[in-house]
Amino acid sequence: MKRIQRMQRVAGAVVGSAVGDALGGPFEFGPEGAFSARFPAPGTGGEMGGGGGWDPGEATDDTQMAVLVAESLLERGGLDLPDVFARFQRWAASDPKDIGLQTEAVLTNGMPWDLAAAVHFQTTRRAAGNGSLMRAATSAVHFASAGREATMDAARRIAALTHGDRAAWEGTAVFHELIRVTLEDADPLDALPDILALVHPDHRECYATVLAPDWHPERATEPNGAVWPCLGSAVWALRTTTGFEDALRAAIDLGGDTDTVAAVTGGLAGAYYGLDAIPARWTRPLHVPLPGFGGRVLRLPDLLHLAHRLADRTGPDASAP
Repeated sequence: MKRIQRMQRVAGAVVGSAVGDALGGPFEFGPEGAFSARFPAPGTGGEMGGGGGWDPGEATDDTQMAVLVAESLLERGGLDLPDVFARFQRWAASDPKDIGLQTEAVLTNGMPWDLAAAVHFQTTRRAAGNGSLMRAATSAVHFASAGREATMDAARRIAALTHGDRAAWEGTAVFHELIRVTLEDADPLDALPDILALVHPDHRECYATVLAPDWHPERATEPNGAVWPCLGSAVWALRTTTGFEDALRAAIDLGGDTDTVAAVTGGLAGAYYGLDAIPARWTRPLHVPLPGFGGRVLRLPDLLHLAHRLADRTGPDASAP
């Protein structure tokens, strides 16, 4: 694994996730191979052309929620779960273009922050979607310097705000730790056995299956809108390609929940290959609207500034009130 400056990896994770989100959004719920069918020659441009209701370079709810998490962490000086939840509610009430069914149900059910997801899960028994994983790049960067236990604990707690199924918590925790390992110039794929040992026993076998070296997304038993095949597909895309652009192409060509699979892949591949590996033709049109927050729209310089601020905070306290 090539040695890269830490800030290159940090910025790569944050920007890479947003790029994957915006690149994959227009292909959401489309067929396999749609990206390559539309853009058969890699590197020729035009891929950020928008479509499906998205403007060219427009990020979806995945990145919007990731920014809300980041700004709460920075403004509150640590993990303030009621504040994160309140920001999510404000965003959800502002009619965003896209919001996951599970997330919307929790944010609008009128329950307090510490009960909303749990009550929803008790009622429906369906809460293992990828909606907590999709927004985790910013928090993964923020908590990386706090170490393995703290970053995985923070991931679980942020995930639990909207997802009552522990499967979602564990997938988000694995992603946090993969990013932490990568930021330390270690190969995240080599670290998987040690990370899996820290997954809750009730979910370890499932994650071991989708993160195994010989697993392919075609073997998934659920759509990639579920948390475990989504994470497994992102790791597969990183493992079976040799560059950022190829990893994103592979992820989107899987079809299905393309914005989120590509956002998770982009976070991992961005950390792995660094910011400079992300094509400028993809970052130039990138923008992140924030519904409910005064018409703000973040662009590349804003995301880079956010990434630097997240990384500059050393030893964040995952147990902050």
